[in-house]
Amino acid sequence: MSAAFLTSGQLEWLKRLLTLFEIPVPDPARLRRRIELMECHLILPVKVVFIAIIAYSFNYQQHWVGEVISTLDVTVEEIQYIFWFYILASAVLGVVVLASKILPLALVQWSVVTSSMVDGLFIAGMALLTGGLDSLLFWLFVGLILRNSVSVPPGFSQLFLNFFISLCYVLVAILDVSVIGGLDDTTRRAFDLTPHEELGEPFFLRLVVLWLTALCGYGYQAYLERERLAAEEAVEFAAREGQLHSAGRVAAEFAHQIKNPLAIINNAAFSLHRSAQSGVAAAPELVAIIQEEVARADRVITQLMGYAQLSEGRVEKLEVVGELERALAQVFPAAVPAGIVVRRKFAATFPPLLMQRNHLNEALVNLLQNAREALGDSGTVTVTAECGRDYTVKIAVSDTGPGIAPELLERIYEAYYTTKEKGTGLGLAIVKHNTELYGGRVLVESELGHGAKFTLIFPAKTWMKSNPS
Repeated sequence: MSAAFLTSGQLEWLKRLLTLFEIPVPDPARLRRRIELMECHLILPVKVVFIAIIAYSFNYQQHWVGEVISTLDVTVEEIQYIFWFYILASAVLGVVVLASKILPLALVQWSVVTSSMVDGLFIAGMALLTGGLDSLLFWLFVGLILRNSVSVPPGFSQLFLNFFISLCYVLVAILDVSVIGGLDDTTRRAFDLTPHEELGEPFFLRLVVLWLTALCGYGYQAYLERERLAAEEAVEFAAREGQLHSAGRVAAEFAHQIKNPLAIINNAAFSLHRSAQSGVAAAPELVAIIQEEVARADRVITQLMGYAQLSEGRVEKLEVVGELERALAQVFPAAVPAGIVVRRKFAATFPPLLMQRNHLNEALVNLLQNAREALGDSGTVTVTAECGRDYTVKIAVSDTGPGIAPELLERIYEAYYTTKEKGTGLGLAIVKHNTELYGGRVLVESELGHGAKFTLIFPAKTWMKSNPS
């Protein structure tokens, strides 16, 4: 209902604004490097110095928190207990961070988030004892938010953590006004505390500073990630285009070299046919065989040229679901027999595939066409697409047809090998070739009487292979 108050232009503007803040999660290796840089090389040394200063103050300058006042339920000794607990928690979490290279990434991330929350609570307590709203330790809250922008992956976890840090400062302000303002003059003088009757404008300005810092940190991170992805995609586009053109030139040259001698053979056969008219009985029969074989070889070479013309087209950023729907519409139009059921199981989001559109379409159409032919007039084809944790894209086509005999599984990818009367034997060879060209692989699962399942696995980011095996 709230959308009714916004015009279509405003909704479009809001969508574009939200899109700007969408950040893909960094790959595990980059995230580990960022955690190591921020936590190991910066935060841990700062913590050691900070803890050493406070420990020195406890041992030699205990008056920094005032004398023990009977009207308070907090004593110097209890503050020390809290401090030692903070040291213990920091040490445990620090060990996890130091061992980040060998520990699971999820555990390391959890320790970073927990460490930031513990630091926020501890700094809140220190700020309350060193001036409350007027404490210079406020700027440590800003530092914590900046730290989270580097160490914590973007998304809900970072936003929640920065909100928690802001809440810690709000807690300091509330306690400053409600608790310290209610103390008697003797206690306030003992702890050198200045009461505040209300939160006031400085508090709200500082809160805005915290929120703006969190927003700017998130936005800057979004900008850097987008620039990095754009640069990587540009490099990958250029590399794939170059390798495709190189492979295409080789294939075209090969086809050209094969077709030239075929043309010469065909001309010779024509001449032989004319000379055979002189009365040699075997000549016409031999000429017919030669011409038939030449015609057959020419058809195969023509098909092979379509299989090997890699330089046609250009690398594009393909949307997985859209390409699947396009291939399904080609193989299963409205005229498909009513007995064939097509089921779709697609994940919500996918990384883009950097490929030539015709390569992906050719592979998908061949798999779907094989499934349809295996079913005949009835059966079920299931198309599944999912994205792995490492951003690999898996596309599976399965059918409820007769399946593939075990002894044939090793030969199904061979060019020109087919069990169909009118088949060319290039369908699955094309599927394998087009998939491996981009660093992917093809898996097959089949059992006689229980259908077949072909799975294409495309890595998220890999250099192409100019000569796939």
